[in-house]
Amino acid sequence: MPKQTPEERRIILDEMYQAFSVASEGAYAFVCDLKTELSRWSEEAVAYFNMPGEYMENAGSLWEEHIHPEDRAICHEAIASIMAGTESDHNMQYRAINADGEYVVVTTRGVVLRDTEGNPNFFGGVIRNHGSHSHIDPVTGLRNQYGFFEEVRAQVRKGIPCHLVLIGISRFSEINNVYGYATGNRVLQTLGRSLEKAVGADGKVYRMDGARFAMITTKLPEEEIRLRYRERKANLMSGYVVDDIRHCMVTNAGMLTVDSFDVGDQAIYACLNYAYDESKDRQQGELVIFHNTINRDSRKTLEMVHVIRDSIVNDCRGFYLCYQPIMDADSERLSGMEALIRWHDDRYGEVPPNDFIPIIEKDMLFPRLGDWILRTAMLDGRKFLDRYPEFVMNVNLSYAQLEKADFVKTVIAILDETGFPPENLCLEITERCRLLDLEMLRAIIQELRARGVKFALDDFGTGYSSISILKELPVDVVKIDREFVKDIEKDSHSMATVEHISGLAAVYGSHVCAEGIESAAMRDHLRQFSVDSLQGFYYSRPVPFDRILEHFPG
Repeated sequence: MPKQTPEERRIILDEMYQAFSVASEGAYAFVCDLKTELSRWSEEAVAYFNMPGEYMENAGSLWEEHIHPEDRAICHEAIASIMAGTESDHNMQYRAINADGEYVVVTTRGVVLRDTEGNPNFFGGVIRNHGSHSHIDPVTGLRNQYGFFEEVRAQVRKGIPCHLVLIGISRFSEINNVYGYATGNRVLQTLGRSLEKAVGADGKVYRMDGARFAMITTKLPEEEIRLRYRERKANLMSGYVVDDIRHCMVTNAGMLTVDSFDVGDQAIYACLNYAYDESKDRQQGELVIFHNTINRDSRKTLEMVHVIRDSIVNDCRGFYLCYQPIMDADSERLSGMEALIRWHDDRYGEVPPNDFIPIIEKDMLFPRLGDWILRTAMLDGRKFLDRYPEFVMNVNLSYAQLEKADFVKTVIAILDETGFPPENLCLEITERCRLLDLEMLRAIIQELRARGVKFALDDFGTGYSSISILKELPVDVVKIDREFVKDIEKDSHSMATVEHISGLAAVYGSHVCAEGIESAAMRDHLRQFSVDSLQGFYYSRPVPFDRILEHFPG
C-alpha cells in the first residue's frame, strides 16, 4: 500500500471525526491519528475543558494535564497502551478539570482502528461529560454562559461581525446576605427580563456568572447599544420592587466588537472582561468599549491576545524574564532583583507588558503563566545564591493567581521542585490585587511567611496601597512608587512624603525600597530617609538574566 501524505491522512482524520460525531449522541467526539499523533476534538470539548484547539498534536499528553492527580497514573497507562497499539479499546471513568477550574466526572470510550496489515492506525471515540451543564440557566430561564460561548463560536465560524456586551450589577452579594437567596434569585430574574426588554428582537441575552449577563447582537449599531444601556442603567438605578422592597441596582458594562475571525472565544472573553472591569473600577459603570481602553487597534489586540493564549498553552513560548537589580542603600551591594515578564513574537515584535498583562490577567490561563514566571525566576535565582547568600528574588503576583484556591500549595510545590530557599523569595502584591478579600489575602501571606517567604507591598502611596492596607497585611517590604521619588532633589513635598512612608513602614516593622532611582543625586537624597534598598535605571534597566550574570559576577 503506498504511503499516505500528511494531507491525505488529514482528510481521513476529518472524515472519521464526522462519523464519530454523528454517533456521539451528546458526548464529545475525538479521533487521533496514531501515526502522526494529530487529533481532532469537538469544539464543545475544546471550549469546556480549555484545550488548545480543535486540532492538536500530542493530545493525549495535553489531556493528561486535565486529569485529576489521583486518577492520572492509571489513565496514563491506559492512554500509553492505546498510543502504542497494545490495547484495542478503551473504557474508563475518571475526573477531569474544566475551564472553570472544577473537576467533573467523565467517561472516555474509544476503539483502535487498524490498517490492512493490522497495525494501529486511528483511535476514535467519545468523552461523556457527567458534569455537563444544560445550556439553560435554571434561575432566569435564559441561556447560560455555555450557550453564550457556543453562539460566539458560531458567529466566528460564520464570519459574521457582532457586538458583545457584558453587563453586571455591583454589590449583588449584599442582596443575598440581607434578604436571602430567594430574593436574590428574583432580583436576577427581574434584571434578566429588563435586559431582554431592552434588547428585544435585535439580539440575545445570556445569564453569565454571578450577577452578570451578556448580550450578542448583529443588528444594533454601537451608538444604539450605548443609548439603550444608558436608559436601562437609569431605570435600574431608580429601582425595581421585588418582594415589596425597592432594590436600586448599580450596573457596569463592557462591550467588544468581533470582526476578526481567526480568534478563539476565550481570547474574546478575556478582552470583554477587561472592558467590563474598566467600567466597574474606573468609569463609574458607564459603557466601556474595548477599543477605547487600549493604545492600539482593538482588532489587532484581540488577535494578539489569541496568539498570547496559544503561547501560554505551548509552554509559554515567546515569554522570557528580564531582571532589575535591587541594591542595598548603604553598601550599594546587590541585595536582590525583580523578575519582570516580557513577550516577543515574530509577528508582533517586542510587546510591552502593559499592552497585554492587564488583559491577559482576566483570562483563566493567566495562573499558568504566573507559575511559569515563579519557576523560571527561582531557577535563575539559584545561580546567584553561592555568590550572594542573602540575595532575594522578587516576583510580582497577580490577583488571578492569588484568588486560586490552591495558590499556596502551588508556590510550595514550585519551591520544592526548584530547590529554591523560601527565605530568598519575595512575592510582590501589586496594585491590581486591590479587589481581593483582605481576610483571604492575609491568610495567604501568613501561611507562606510561616515557611520563610517574604512579601512586599508594591506601588505604595498609589491606588491600592494605603495606610489601612499596611495595617491589615503583614508585609516585609514597602516599595515606594517612583512618582514620589522622581522630584526628591528639589521638591519638599516629595521629601516629606518619603520621610513619612519610611517612618510608617518602621512602625509596622517593614523595610523600605525606593523605586525609580535615576541618578547619584537621587540616591544621596534618599539615603537621608531610612531607605533600606534602591532600584532604578541608575543601577540598571531590566535586562535578560545572562547580562545580570555578567554585571554582577560576585
